[in-house]
Amino acid sequence: MPASEPPRIGYVVKRYPRLSETFIVTEILAHEAAGLQLDIFALRSPVDGRFHEALGRVRAHVTYLPHERIKLAEFWTALAEAKHDFQDLWTIIDEAEPEEAATVYQAVLLAREVRTRNLTHLHAHFGSVATSVARLTSRLTGVPYTFTAHAKDIFHESVNEEDMRRKLQDAAAVITVSDFNLAYLRTAFGEDASRVHRIYNGLDLEEFGFAPPIDRLPIVLAVGRLVEKKGFADLIEACAILAQHGCDFRCEIIGDGELAEPLREQIEQSGLTEHVRLLGPRPRGQVIARIRQAAVMVVPSVIAADGNRDGLPTVLLEAMALGTPCIATDVTGIPEIVRDGETGLIVPQHAPQALADRMEALLADPSSAESLAANARKLIERDFDIHRNTAAMRQFFGVDRLATQAAVPEAV
Repeated sequence: MPASEPPRIGYVVKRYPRLSETFIVTEILAHEAAGLQLDIFALRSPVDGRFHEALGRVRAHVTYLPHERIKLAEFWTALAEAKHDFQDLWTIIDEAEPEEAATVYQAVLLAREVRTRNLTHLHAHFGSVATSVARLTSRLTGVPYTFTAHAKDIFHESVNEEDMRRKLQDAAAVITVSDFNLAYLRTAFGEDASRVHRIYNGLDLEEFGFAPPIDRLPIVLAVGRLVEKKGFADLIEACAILAQHGCDFRCEIIGDGELAEPLREQIEQSGLTEHVRLLGPRPRGQVIARIRQAAVMVVPSVIAADGNRDGLPTVLLEAMALGTPCIATDVTGIPEIVRDGETGLIVPQHAPQALADRMEALLADPSSAESLAANARKLIERDFDIHRNTAAMRQFFGVDRLATQAAVPEAV
């Protein structure tokens, strides 16, 4: 790369945009605000009907690498053309034997984009297929790669230990989003995880003004995909207990997913149609507005039967930033930020009675709610400012300094 050209980073993601991955959009916007030039490469097209309103502010060009209905002739043509550009192509392809053909194909196409656009670094989100493509591309081009490991890509039963070990070994650095994840990876992979660093996801705090939870209606809010790991069945059971106690409340659950119908049936069979509502997916602005209005945010995460679990749910960070007191379960990294009795309340997973008790107590104690909310905001300001946290990321991108870059905090 000519010395006069600035660094240019390729972001590799499985699907873009995705409503449940607003943290990626927030991260990209913070990098761009610091002056970093980005290109986004998506391995799949979007399927959500609604998107983050902030997408319109992203300047990076998005390239969708072909994936579906790839013809065998197209695959071999791409390899034949690439062999003139990448001398070690066949050796690397041979080493990639465990990978799907589509992954190899996308890596070859991305490698040519890296050369054409003079990309200096690749960063992938999730240690699954996006990192597989980034890793093979790195092997072909010599351009280093990093990736962020979240939760499903670490804990799900489908995670291949040998594959993850290769990625940890070959990456210039690895970022993960909680101390819990960091400890797990270092225990599971030993020296191969020596380049893993914890950098929290973050928020643009200018967009999340704090308001203390004063005189709010008794609304209990939950937000997330309607899947097992979100624990919404436990929340509905806890709401049944509150209703039996004659508690004045309304529970709203925002999101959509495979468990929508079973959860709806649970609500009806529990006689909770006047207390609990499934609102379906909502635009991001409406979600934020509902968080501001709620008296309590509940994040009842559980470890699913297949090992899938939450890392640090973004909605939890948002509620803590906005001033809505939170009740959450003791899953993965959640207790790192929801510190019981200080910045929120913690209950065990799959404990509807304990959850109901905490919900009822918090709804009845405004002074405690205000204290928890104030402490939570201080923690978010200290550890979850997206501009500071993305500055910490950029030290692993080979970016010396950008004109508007904030001081880089020490990463774990």
